Amino acid sequence: MPERFKEMGYWELVTRQMSIVTKSEQTRFKDAKIAVMGCGGIGGEVIEMLARMGVGELNVVDNDYFDLSNINRQVLSNFENLGLSKSEVAKEKVRQINPYTKVIAFKDDINEENISQIVDDSDIIIDCLDNLLTRVIVSRYAKFNNIPFIHGAIHGTLGQITVFTNEKDIDYETMFNLPSKDKKLDETIKDELNKLASEKPPVIGPTANIVGCMQAIEAFKIITGIGKIVTAPEILNFDLLNLATFSIE
Repeated sequence: MPERFKEMGYWELVTRQMSIVTKSEQTRFKDAKIAVMGCGGIGGEVIEMLARMGVGELNVVDNDYFDLSNINRQVLSNFENLGLSKSEVAKEKVRQINPYTKVIAFKDDINEENISQIVDDSDIIIDCLDNLLTRVIVSRYAKFNNIPFIHGAIHGTLGQITVFTNEKDIDYETMFNLPSKDKKLDETIKDELNKLASEKPPVIGPTANIVGCMQAIEAFKIITGIGKIVTAPEILNFDLLNLATFSIE
């Protein structure tokens, strides 16, 4: 980064949004730490938007590597980084966008043993996952540790977003009536969850990126205290083939 830009600093980077938030509100975001679970179609957009809005720290995790089929929707992917780690590419992209954001990249499978290390002391967990079992593991950790859990999911042109907090007596497994609800994650339950999401869903680029943008702004609202959050059991649904379907139910 040229020295003249480095000297201008963090507050010049976020200057265009400073009529939306106060300096104390933006400072809370500058001091915040967010864990992003997944660096693919949804996660890549979340990570980029959080960096551009000036988040202080990011823990990003993905065990996958970019391939050609990712390019239709995953903003971090291109022909130059095919075969590279998604989380490491995300870390470098953040460095290029906002060097004031600290990033730790994990290339691990998320499981019950390492989830605490990945999340660490994050203020928010953002669900950009495509694996139902992993979602359950992460959502349980968030609930137990009273960490807001921002859920996002896509299928073709359909998208949904909601936020789970302990302020309301509903969690991810309850809301979506999963077979794992109130049960130990033994091999039988894990198999049931994996069968529910055994096929790769269709997806087109705008769906993933709109969901990612919305999750990022929900995180911004939670940290800064501005605006109204889409809190479960409310859920924002949309179908990009019919924009009149954008609704909170």
